[in-house]
Formats: sequence, structure tokens, C-alpha cells
Amino acid sequence: MPTTPPRPRPRRAAPRWLPSSLLLVLFALVTWQVAVEGPLARADERLGRAVIERSGFSGFLADLGNVEVALPVLAAAAGVAALRARRAGRARWWAALAVAGGAAVAVPLVVGPLQALFARPGPPPMAPDTGFYPSGHAATAVIFYGVAAVLLSPWLRRRGARLAARGTAAALVTGTAVGLVVHGYHWPLDVLGSLTAGLAALTAPRGRGGGRGGAASAAGVSPR
Repeated sequence: MPTTPPRPRPRRAAPRWLPSSLLLVLFALVTWQVAVEGPLARADERLGRAVIERSGFSGFLADLGNVEVALPVLAAAAGVAALRARRAGRARWWAALAVAGGAAVAVPLVVGPLQALFARPGPPPMAPDTGFYPSGHAATAVIFYGVAAVLLSPWLRRRGARLAARGTAAALVTGTAVGLVVHGYHWPLDVLGSLTAGLAALTAPRGRGGGRGGAASAAGVSPR
């Protein structure tokens, strides 16, 4: 007797909240180790001392996380996105500006109290100062450059241009992270904590449908 071939079962995609959740778990682990001065934090300090090699180039990379450098990039990206949205007749063309402004305000409001709470001493070049976890410069880099790329991407028609925007943001964030550690401004876990928290915010689902769009979704545009 002929039989009907079984229908292939559709593959279930991973939940859209999974990446941000995993990042938050990693942030919680790092924060716990820093708070209790656990073995991971002690190994972190040994690694940090071993890789310190101050130079003009490492200082330059670390400075990419300065507000004076990152804020103009974020403002320019938000301005371009708002202008394109207005030309496209979007009712909430100003939303990109609001998202950028919110990101700029949120970083110090979140990082500052955490630094005061943990009061972690800095690497040898920064001792005896405290308040180094999480890294404010790393948080500024990942949020400012990340939001800039997310706001611009929906308005870049070519896939290569969108990849270039995201790749540039990733390169700037990576450069900042390396510079902060190698120049002795922060321990590696200081930087890792900021990166995981910032990336969790950027990848968090938005909207009722759980759609993933980060800042672009909040700004009322749909990523391509």
C-alpha cells in the first residue's frame, strides 16, 4: 500500500531572548566574582598585571571609550537616522534622537552607582583609586557605538554597508576593550562586565511580539 511520506518537522529557532539572557547570566557571574573577590577575580588580576604594556597606541585605543569621542559618533548617527526617517514621512522621525539621548544618559546613571557600590581597586597604574568595576569607558563604547550602528543599519540599502557599519562598531568596541586593559586603566573583568551588560541591552527583544531590534525597534524603524 502506498504511504504518504512524513512531513518534515519545521526547525524551531532559538528563543529570541536567549542571547541577552545568556549575556546577563555571564554579567551576574562576573559581578559575583568581583564582589566576593573569588578565584576568577584573583586570576583576572594576575592576567591584568601580566598584559600591561603602556604605549601611545594602547592609550589611543583606550581613549576611543571617552565620551568626547563616542558621543559625536552617536549624535551623528542619530541625526542621519532622524533625517532619513523624516524624509520617509515617518510620524516618529525624532525617535532616533530620543533613543540616542536615552542611551547617553543611561550609561552614567547605571555605571556610576555600581562603581561606588563595588569600589574595586584599579590596576597598578591607577592604584590606590577605587571604583573600577564596571568600566565606564567600555560601557560607553559598547552602548554608544552599538546604538549608532543599530540606528543607521535600517537606512543602509546595501547589505555590505550594513555589515560595514556593524563591523566598524565592533572594531571600535574591541579596540577600546584591549586598550583599557593593556594600558592598565582597567582589569579584564571590569571591561568584560560592561561588555556583557551592554550587549545584553542591545540584543534584548523589544515590543509585544518579542521582535528583536534593539534601539532601532525602539526608534520605530524595522531593521533590514
